[in-house]
Amino acid sequence: MNDSLYFHNPDCTKSKAALALLQLRGISMRIVPYLDTAPTLTELSALATMLGGARNMLRAEEHQAVSLGLGHPDVTDDEVLAAIQAHPILMQRPIFVHRGRAVIGRPPERVLELL
Repeated sequence: MNDSLYFHNPDCTKSKAALALLQLRGISMRIVPYLDTAPTLTELSALATMLGGARNMLRAEEHQAVSLGLGHPDVTDDEVLAAIQAHPILMQRPIFVHRGRAVIGRPPERVLELL
């Protein structure tokens, strides 16, 4: 994952704001509408590594995360990644990948840290 990628939810205000910041700076990236086509487990695993673990990319407050028990300390990273792959709404957004590093754009200005 060395290309610049932007995992985007077009219905999310933070995701739209971070994307606008990158576009204003002329950053070339592939925009990934992850809700339409979920990332593979391999892609999710690479993202988790860059972000310091699968739990860091989990939207733990989402109803599905709670109902699946993903907040339990015994849940493994593999289980979290499988849940995100099956229910992409559980993935934090936006995620910007640039030059082999990744950041979650919350607040949106965080995406600029990778430039």
